[in-house]
Amino acid sequence: MARPEGTESVRVLGITGGIASGKSRVTEAFRQLGAATLSADDLAREIVLPGSPVLGQLRERFGPRILAADGSLDREALAVVIFGDEEARRDLNAIMHPAIAQLAQAHLERLRHTQAPLVVYEAPLLFEVGAERRVDAVLVVKVAPQVQLCRLMARDGLDETAARLRIAAQMPQEDKLARADYVIDNSGSPAQTQVQVRDLFRKLTTSAAGRDQPESLPSG
Repeated sequence: MARPEGTESVRVLGITGGIASGKSRVTEAFRQLGAATLSADDLAREIVLPGSPVLGQLRERFGPRILAADGSLDREALAVVIFGDEEARRDLNAIMHPAIAQLAQAHLERLRHTQAPLVVYEAPLLFEVGAERRVDAVLVVKVAPQVQLCRLMARDGLDETAARLRIAAQMPQEDKLARADYVIDNSGSPAQTQVQVRDLFRKLTTSAAGRDQPESLPSG
């Protein structure tokens, strides 16, 4: 993976992985250890607030069915529209991601120059939209396929068919793992994941040395 040139005051770690892999859990664990965190999902919510240009573009493309009664974006309704339609997903990304990228760049530039020991940028579509260029290294959160399926069904109240459709709509986990600098396996307990996060946080904040090969942290 190409790394940004120049010396930065804070190292930025991108976190990505498949749906229901536990990216947010891992990001929160880094935050509790002292990292500054930024979420692409939070930025995505910010750019579609009622009255925003992006929300207007989404309504024009997908119709009023994606809006809640109060005029805000109904994310579940939008998910139903796009997850079985590749063209719709492409159109959604073309509307959303330039705005997210602009906002993320501004936030990350600011965070790079804070005193935080580490900056973490959580982005589900980090590789898909080329956002890995904005970070210094990428951590992929790995999860066993059956665990991922069960967690997604429980989290979003989906049946197995709908859950598999959402998983299949994303870049395969194997492809993300092949491009990772670091890997954390979140198939086990929260305590096991926490051990891996602590180990990686310590590694990144005490050494500036890069690694040529993806590294899996022990699960404890």
